[in-house]
Amino acid sequence: MLFEIADIKTLKLVELYTAMMKSRLIEEKMLILLRQGKISKWFSGIGQEAISIGLTHALNEEEYILPMHRNLGVFTSRNIPLSKLFSQWQGKASGFTKGRDRSFHFGTKDFHIVGMISHLGPQMGVADGIALHQLINKTKKVTAVFTGDGGTSEGDFHEALNVASVWNLPVLFCIENNGYGLSTSTKEQYNCENLADKGLGYGMESHIIDGNNIIEVYRKIGKIANDIRKKPRPVLIEFKTFRIRGHEEASGVKYVPKALIDTWAKKDPISNFEDYLTNNDIINIEDIQTIKDSLNLEINENLELAYKEPFPETSIELQLSDVFKKFDFIDSPASIKTKHIRLVDAISEGLDEAMKKNNSLVIMGQDIAEYGGVFKITEGFVEKYGKDRVRNTPICESSIIEIAMGLSICDTKSIVELQFGDFITSGFNPVVNYLAKSYYRWGQNADVVLRMPCGAGVGAGPFHSQTNEAWFTKTPGLKVVYPAFPADAKGLLISSIEDPNPVLFFEHKALYRSVRQDVPEGYYNLPLGKACHLTHGNDLTIITYGAPVHKALEIIKKIDTHTFDLIDLRSLCPLDKDAIINSVKKTGKAIILQEDSMFGGLASEISSIIMENCFEYLDAPVIRVASLDTPIPFEKSLEDQYLPYDRFEIELNKLLNY
Repeated sequence: MLFEIADIKTLKLVELYTAMMKSRLIEEKMLILLRQGKISKWFSGIGQEAISIGLTHALNEEEYILPMHRNLGVFTSRNIPLSKLFSQWQGKASGFTKGRDRSFHFGTKDFHIVGMISHLGPQMGVADGIALHQLINKTKKVTAVFTGDGGTSEGDFHEALNVASVWNLPVLFCIENNGYGLSTSTKEQYNCENLADKGLGYGMESHIIDGNNIIEVYRKIGKIANDIRKKPRPVLIEFKTFRIRGHEEASGVKYVPKALIDTWAKKDPISNFEDYLTNNDIINIEDIQTIKDSLNLEINENLELAYKEPFPETSIELQLSDVFKKFDFIDSPASIKTKHIRLVDAISEGLDEAMKKNNSLVIMGQDIAEYGGVFKITEGFVEKYGKDRVRNTPICESSIIEIAMGLSICDTKSIVELQFGDFITSGFNPVVNYLAKSYYRWGQNADVVLRMPCGAGVGAGPFHSQTNEAWFTKTPGLKVVYPAFPADAKGLLISSIEDPNPVLFFEHKALYRSVRQDVPEGYYNLPLGKACHLTHGNDLTIITYGAPVHKALEIIKKIDTHTFDLIDLRSLCPLDKDAIINSVKKTGKAIILQEDSMFGGLASEISSIIMENCFEYLDAPVIRVASLDTPIPFEKSLEDQYLPYDRFEIELNKLLNY
């Protein structure tokens, strides 16, 4: 193996060798602990140390790296205390995730590292988000993100590289091509000669680097990174290496030809570099032993510290309290001065007020810039706030949501407009697995609002009419807001933007231009999780939200023989359970109306809450009314039949007469 040392100082050469040896010795110790049952799982990077260590040493300490599960050298090269790493792997309370996640599934802003989740793809887009923050703020920093050869088959890989190229984001996309994705060989993963060839399709510079040569990694990455700092752009790097051990230790390597293992064993990055250093009198055998002894002492001392650390407290209250980042709502009262405007205008005003107040707030979405979005909500925003903060995106929902997460890691709030709420399916993974879980896992909040134009009644068919809020109320870590009136929409949107947690903000598009109201001017907010009593009565409780609120109001106006508690939930998570329970205890009857289809919808959950808390107060069964359990049809008569409103009127009268 050829090492082109050139001007690299002796001290740095020894430092690189020591860093690789440290990673190797930790791994060997972990394999022993795995067999002893002291850790539960291990993904070995033995034979691949040069990549993590060479790259980390080539970057500046304040530049973010997003590693994978074989990149131990990233963590050790950033000098994370070993006792904390060991505690993490043992599930101790003092680990980075308080025992809530394993191995390298965590981040630490103190050391500018963001670890992976098991759904490998999202971290590519998160790196884009961190890089976007660096680009907007002209920090001249690089962000590096790792994936494996198998991970390049995921759609998120394509989306992240495409956006990075279009926006000229300063990202190093690093592929560790180690020959296998679990047991699937590279020949079954891609059909090009080299993964670096994929860069051409994105208009992106790419390089192939010998991943087993520490000097080549360190030197080339250093040169490329320095160039990116001067001229921001993404670069694709393919590191050629090999996975000596199994995907994880339990999987073994029976599927790998022995000759291939033997060939790559001769390319071991540590033994080859060690031979070079000793042959050139940079270090000797005694030096090597001294280094190993010192490292083993450090490892053992820190293991002892980790062993003494307690396991997490199994308090239900503590676990629940860490699902969301604490947010103390501060009331911003509404002005007495109002304007009579539509729901669509109120949402636009809410965004505008938030953009004026927070000069780093970023809005992203398809066609939202000069065009103003398909509903014209952001019309004129580019002229006011510039294209850095009002950004048209390619059609790649998943990556844009991940970018929002990356911005949050850099303490930048963002809003993502889904052109239609239906399209959230293309970004479902980062919403439910990244945004929702990050704070609970390692204390990193997702300061993101997803705006979701939704709903039927406009003849838009199965792919532009869904109201799919139930998917997200089921996922701990997400807040869900669904206003029915312009004044609520503006105040609740501002509160959603103030809240440091991920919020899905549903906007029923049939209400955009059909509902008007006197809306306070200027900046004001409304607390999330507080329902609104639109009418007060004693005979029956109606619980609903979104467009059905208006239908319910129309229907009860026809009935002058009874009085109703009509509750507009406004916020679905958090849910105002007290408002529901207190009303039903008063009236003794409850009917729940939703536009979503019946099975698995929010009405079922509310019905359960009523049955558990109000059973002895009920004078009749709790009634649920919802749309049909079919996709949403296009033709008007079919859509009218699908929607619940005729059935609601019938069931309401039945319940009154029960």
